[in-house]
Amino acid sequence: MPVEDREIVLRIGQLAEEERELGSSHQGVGLTPDEQGRLHEIEVTLDQCWDLLRQRRARRAAGQDPDDVEVRPATVVEGYRQ
Repeated sequence: MPVEDREIVLRIGQLAEEERELGSSHQGVGLTPDEQGRLHEIEVTLDQCWDLLRQRRARRAAGQDPDDVEVRPATVVEGYRQ
């Protein structure tokens, strides 16, 4: 089932909000190991969502089917240079 761009953008917003809440609720206090793990999961998933959105937009701009993309593995998107 193809994912729509707006669904990806909504997911990015949800993850970004969770990331902000996690960080702001622990100002001055360190995160627990579980929270650190969740923060890492959020960061990776955000990178994957942004990558997927970029892939879809690039394919659309090139006149190709934007639904013909897949979420790239974390090992790929985390290896991109910023």
